[in-house]
Amino acid sequence: MVMAKGPGLYSDIGKKARDLLYRDYQGDHKFTVTTYTANGVAITSTGTKKGELFLADINTQLKNNNITTDIKVDTNSNVYTTITVDEPAPGVKGIFSFIVPDQKSGKVELQYFHEHAGISTSLGLTATPVVNFSGVAGNHTATFGTDVSFDTETGNFTKYNAGVSFTTSDLIASLTLNDKGDTLTASYFHTVSPLTNTAVGAELNHRFSSNENTLTIGTQHSLDPLTTLKARVNNYGKASALIQHEWRPKSLVTVSGEVDTRAIEKSAKIGLAVALKP
Repeated sequence: MVMAKGPGLYSDIGKKARDLLYRDYQGDHKFTVTTYTANGVAITSTGTKKGELFLADINTQLKNNNITTDIKVDTNSNVYTTITVDEPAPGVKGIFSFIVPDQKSGKVELQYFHEHAGISTSLGLTATPVVNFSGVAGNHTATFGTDVSFDTETGNFTKYNAGVSFTTSDLIASLTLNDKGDTLTASYFHTVSPLTNTAVGAELNHRFSSNENTLTIGTQHSLDPLTTLKARVNNYGKASALIQHEWRPKSLVTVSGEVDTRAIEKSAKIGLAVALKP
Protein backbone atom coordinates (compact mmCIF):
# COMPACT_ATOMS: atom_id res chain seq x y z
CA MET A 1 0.00 0.00 0.00
CA VAL A 2 1.11 3.57 -0.67
CA MET A 3 1.87 5.69 2.37
CA ALA A 4 0.59 9.27 2.55
CA LYS A 5 2.86 11.70 0.75
CA GLY A 6 4.60 14.11 3.08
CA PRO A 7 7.99 15.25 4.39
CA GLY A 8 9.11 11.66 5.14
CA LEU A 9 11.32 10.80 8.12
CA TYR A 10 14.34 12.48 9.70
CA SER A 11 16.66 10.13 7.79
CA ASP A 12 15.30 11.59 4.54
CA ILE A 13 16.80 15.03 5.25
CA GLY A 14 19.79 15.37 2.89
CA LYS A 15 19.22 11.88 1.46
CA LYS A 16 19.22 12.97 -2.19
CA ALA A 17 22.70 14.48 -1.86
CA ARG A 18 24.01 11.48 0.13
CA ASP A 19 22.72 9.04 -2.50
CA LEU A 20 24.37 11.04 -5.27
CA LEU A 21 27.72 11.27 -3.46
CA TYR A 22 27.99 7.83 -1.83
CA ARG A 23 25.45 5.31 -3.11
CA ASP A 24 26.71 2.47 -5.38
CA TYR A 25 30.40 3.33 -4.90
CA GLN A 26 32.12 0.05 -4.15
CA GLY A 27 35.70 -0.55 -3.02
CA ASP A 28 35.22 -4.32 -2.75
CA HIS A 29 33.99 -7.12 -4.99
CA LYS A 30 30.33 -7.88 -4.39
CA PHE A 31 28.09 -10.45 -6.07
CA THR A 32 24.34 -10.68 -5.40
CA VAL A 33 21.86 -13.20 -6.81
CA THR A 34 18.11 -13.09 -6.17
CA THR A 35 15.79 -15.97 -6.99
CA TYR A 36 12.08 -16.53 -6.38
CA THR A 37 10.39 -19.74 -5.31
CA ALA A 38 7.06 -20.90 -6.73
CA ASN A 39 5.16 -19.46 -3.75
CA GLY A 40 6.79 -16.03 -4.10
CA VAL A 41 9.58 -16.21 -1.51
CA ALA A 42 12.58 -14.09 -2.55
CA ILE A 43 15.99 -15.58 -1.70
CA THR A 44 18.99 -13.26 -2.04
CA SER A 45 22.55 -14.56 -1.70
CA THR A 46 25.36 -12.03 -1.31
CA GLY A 47 29.11 -12.57 -1.31
CA THR A 48 31.60 -9.77 -0.65
CA LYS A 49 35.40 -9.97 -0.95
CA LYS A 50 37.14 -7.39 1.24
CA GLY A 51 40.85 -7.82 0.62
CA GLU A 52 41.63 -11.34 1.81
CA LEU A 53 38.37 -11.59 3.76
CA PHE A 54 35.24 -13.13 2.23
CA LEU A 55 31.83 -12.38 3.74
CA ALA A 56 28.55 -13.97 2.74
CA ASP A 57 24.92 -13.78 3.76
CA ILE A 58 21.59 -15.22 2.66
CA ASN A 59 18.40 -13.18 2.93
CA THR A 60 14.89 -14.63 2.62
CA GLN A 61 11.90 -12.36 2.14
CA LEU A 62 8.28 -13.46 2.37
CA LYS A 63 5.35 -11.13 1.65
CA ASN A 64 1.85 -12.00 2.80
CA ASN A 65 -0.75 -9.28 2.23
CA ASN A 66 0.59 -6.27 4.16
CA ILE A 67 3.15 -8.23 6.21
CA THR A 68 6.76 -8.62 5.04
CA THR A 69 9.18 -10.94 6.84
CA ASP A 70 12.94 -10.69 6.21
CA ILE A 71 15.36 -13.26 7.62
CA LYS A 72 19.11 -12.90 7.01
CA VAL A 73 21.92 -15.24 8.06
CA ASP A 74 25.50 -13.93 7.87
CA THR A 75 28.96 -15.51 7.89
CA ASN A 76 29.11 -15.43 11.70
CA SER A 77 25.81 -17.39 11.99
CA ASN A 78 23.92 -14.35 13.23
CA VAL A 79 20.23 -14.46 12.28
CA TYR A 80 18.60 -11.10 11.62
CA THR A 81 14.79 -11.08 11.55
CA THR A 82 12.63 -8.10 10.59
CA ILE A 83 8.84 -8.16 10.39
CA THR A 84 7.19 -5.15 8.75
CA VAL A 85 3.44 -4.46 8.85
CA ASP A 86 2.30 -1.86 6.29
CA GLU A 87 -0.69 0.28 7.22
CA PRO A 88 -2.37 -1.61 10.09
CA ALA A 89 -4.01 1.83 10.33
CA PRO A 90 -3.93 4.64 7.74
CA GLY A 91 -0.43 6.11 7.43
CA VAL A 92 1.08 3.72 10.01
CA LYS A 93 3.91 1.21 9.61
CA GLY A 94 5.04 -1.20 12.32
CA ILE A 95 8.48 -2.85 12.42
CA PHE A 96 9.64 -5.58 14.79
CA SER A 97 13.28 -6.74 14.62
CA PHE A 98 15.70 -8.90 16.57
CA ILE A 99 19.04 -10.67 16.15
CA VAL A 100 19.84 -14.20 17.32
CA PRO A 101 21.82 -14.85 19.53
CA ASP A 102 21.89 -11.20 20.77
CA GLN A 103 19.23 -11.19 23.52
CA LYS A 104 19.28 -7.39 23.83
CA SER A 105 18.71 -6.68 20.14
CA GLY A 106 14.91 -6.83 20.08
CA LYS A 107 13.26 -3.59 18.99
CA VAL A 108 9.79 -2.45 18.02
CA GLU A 109 9.28 0.65 15.88
CA LEU A 110 6.19 2.58 14.83
CA GLN A 111 6.21 5.02 11.93
CA TYR A 112 3.46 7.47 11.05
CA PHE A 113 3.29 9.32 7.74
CA HIS A 114 1.07 12.37 7.31
CA GLU A 115 0.80 15.01 4.61
CA HIS A 116 2.63 17.51 6.84
CA ALA A 117 4.52 15.26 9.28
CA GLY A 118 6.53 12.08 9.63
CA ILE A 119 7.10 10.44 13.03
CA SER A 120 9.14 7.41 14.04
CA THR A 121 9.43 6.06 17.58
CA SER A 122 11.23 2.90 18.66
CA LEU A 123 11.68 1.01 21.91
CA GLY A 124 14.26 -1.63 22.77
CA LEU A 125 12.76 -4.82 24.17
CA THR A 126 14.83 -4.95 27.37
CA ALA A 127 14.20 -4.13 31.02
CA THR A 128 16.03 -0.81 30.60
CA PRO A 129 15.49 0.05 26.94
CA VAL A 130 16.85 2.74 24.67
CA VAL A 131 13.96 4.92 23.49
CA ASN A 132 14.24 6.77 20.18
CA PHE A 133 11.99 9.47 18.78
CA SER A 134 12.33 11.31 15.50
CA GLY A 135 9.90 13.68 13.90
CA VAL A 136 9.70 15.85 10.81
CA ALA A 137 7.15 18.59 10.14
CA GLY A 138 6.66 20.75 7.08
CA ASN A 139 5.46 20.75 3.51
CA HIS A 140 6.89 20.22 0.03
CA THR A 141 8.99 23.40 0.35
CA ALA A 142 10.44 23.41 3.88
CA THR A 143 10.79 20.81 6.62
CA PHE A 144 12.25 20.75 10.12
CA GLY A 145 13.10 17.63 12.07
CA THR A 146 14.71 16.23 15.18
CA ASP A 147 16.08 12.82 16.22
CA VAL A 148 16.58 11.96 19.91
CA SER A 149 17.57 8.76 21.77
CA PHE A 150 17.40 8.26 25.54
CA ASP A 151 19.01 5.40 27.47
CA THR A 152 16.76 4.55 30.42
CA GLU A 153 19.54 2.51 32.06
CA THR A 154 22.04 5.39 32.33
CA GLY A 155 19.53 8.22 32.24
CA ASN A 156 21.49 9.90 29.43
CA PHE A 157 20.60 11.13 26.00
CA THR A 158 22.69 9.02 23.59
CA LYS A 159 21.65 11.03 20.53
CA TYR A 160 20.15 14.42 19.81
CA ASN A 161 20.14 15.72 16.25
CA ALA A 162 18.24 18.39 14.35
CA GLY A 163 17.92 19.37 10.71
CA VAL A 164 16.13 21.55 8.17
CA SER A 165 15.54 21.07 4.46
CA PHE A 166 14.41 23.40 1.68
CA THR A 167 13.09 22.11 -1.65
CA THR A 168 12.26 23.72 -4.99
CA SER A 169 11.40 22.14 -8.33
CA ASP A 170 15.06 21.37 -9.13
CA LEU A 171 17.03 22.01 -5.92
CA ILE A 172 17.22 20.53 -2.42
CA ALA A 173 19.32 22.15 0.32
CA SER A 174 19.63 20.84 3.86
CA LEU A 175 21.43 21.62 7.10
CA THR A 176 21.78 19.13 9.97
CA LEU A 177 23.44 19.18 13.39
CA ASN A 178 24.30 15.61 14.44
CA ASP A 179 26.57 13.68 16.82
CA LYS A 180 25.25 15.54 19.90
CA GLY A 181 25.94 18.88 18.24
CA ASP A 182 29.50 18.04 17.17
CA THR A 183 28.94 17.67 13.42
CA LEU A 184 27.36 20.33 11.22
CA THR A 185 26.49 19.14 7.71
CA ALA A 186 25.30 21.28 4.82
CA SER A 187 24.27 19.55 1.60
CA TYR A 188 23.02 20.59 -1.81
CA PHE A 189 21.40 18.65 -4.66
CA HIS A 190 20.56 20.22 -8.00
CA THR A 191 18.80 18.56 -10.92
CA VAL A 192 20.38 19.87 -14.12
CA SER A 193 18.45 17.77 -16.65
CA PRO A 194 15.68 15.33 -15.71
CA LEU A 195 15.75 13.79 -19.21
CA THR A 196 19.33 12.57 -18.81
CA ASN A 197 19.19 12.17 -15.00
CA THR A 198 21.94 14.77 -14.77
CA ALA A 199 22.52 16.23 -11.33
CA VAL A 200 25.22 17.83 -9.21
CA GLY A 201 25.59 17.78 -5.45
CA ALA A 202 27.85 18.79 -2.60
CA GLU A 203 28.23 18.07 1.10
CA LEU A 204 30.25 20.02 3.65
CA ASN A 205 30.91 18.48 7.08
CA HIS A 206 32.39 20.47 9.94
CA ARG A 207 33.39 18.67 13.15
CA PHE A 208 33.64 21.13 16.02
CA SER A 209 35.71 18.91 18.34
CA SER A 210 38.56 18.61 15.84
CA ASN A 211 37.85 21.75 13.75
CA GLU A 212 37.97 19.47 10.72
CA ASN A 213 36.20 20.22 7.44
CA THR A 214 35.33 17.71 4.71
CA LEU A 215 33.94 18.91 1.39
CA THR A 216 32.68 16.40 -1.18
CA ILE A 217 31.27 17.36 -4.58
CA GLY A 218 29.86 15.02 -7.21
CA THR A 219 27.76 14.59 -10.32
CA GLN A 220 25.80 11.97 -12.18
CA HIS A 221 24.66 11.58 -15.80
CA SER A 222 22.82 8.87 -17.73
CA LEU A 223 24.42 8.01 -21.06
CA ASP A 224 21.22 6.16 -21.97
CA PRO A 225 18.23 4.78 -20.03
CA LEU A 226 20.31 1.77 -18.91
CA THR A 227 23.76 3.30 -18.24
CA THR A 228 24.70 5.82 -15.54
CA LEU A 229 28.00 7.59 -14.86
CA LYS A 230 28.89 9.12 -11.47
CA ALA A 231 31.96 10.96 -10.19
CA ARG A 232 32.98 12.66 -6.96
CA VAL A 233 36.01 14.31 -5.34
CA ASN A 234 36.73 15.60 -1.85
CA ASN A 235 39.09 18.20 -0.42
CA TYR A 236 41.55 15.48 0.65
CA GLY A 237 42.23 14.62 -2.98
CA LYS A 238 40.23 11.38 -3.12
CA ALA A 239 38.60 11.12 -6.56
CA SER A 240 36.10 8.38 -7.45
CA ALA A 241 34.05 7.41 -10.47
CA LEU A 242 31.66 4.63 -11.42
CA ILE A 243 29.70 3.30 -14.34
CA GLN A 244 26.53 1.28 -13.76
CA HIS A 245 24.72 -0.64 -16.48
CA GLU A 246 21.36 -2.42 -16.28
CA TRP A 247 22.09 -5.23 -18.72
CA ARG A 248 18.72 -6.83 -18.11
CA PRO A 249 15.69 -5.67 -16.09
CA LYS A 250 16.67 -5.18 -12.40
CA SER A 251 20.10 -6.76 -13.02
CA LEU A 252 22.98 -4.33 -12.57
CA VAL A 253 26.73 -4.40 -13.03
CA THR A 254 28.70 -1.57 -11.41
CA VAL A 255 32.42 -0.84 -11.81
CA SER A 256 33.91 1.87 -9.60
CA GLY A 257 37.38 3.20 -8.93
CA GLU A 258 39.09 5.55 -6.50
CA VAL A 259 42.45 7.29 -6.70
CA ASP A 260 44.31 9.46 -4.19
CA THR A 261 45.44 12.43 -6.29
CA ARG A 262 47.88 13.43 -3.53
CA ALA A 263 49.58 10.02 -3.67
CA ILE A 264 49.23 9.12 -7.32
CA GLU A 265 51.95 6.47 -7.03
CA LYS A 266 49.55 4.35 -5.01
CA SER A 267 47.44 1.93 -7.02
CA ALA A 268 43.80 2.78 -7.58
CA LYS A 269 41.07 0.95 -5.69
CA ILE A 270 38.79 -0.90 -8.06
CA GLY A 271 35.36 -2.14 -6.99
CA LEU A 272 32.95 -4.45 -8.77
CA ALA A 273 29.31 -5.14 -7.91
CA VAL A 274 27.07 -7.54 -9.83
CA ALA A 275 23.38 -7.93 -8.93
CA LEU A 276 21.31 -10.55 -10.74
CA LYS A 277 17.52 -10.75 -10.59
CA PRO A 278 15.21 -12.93 -12.69
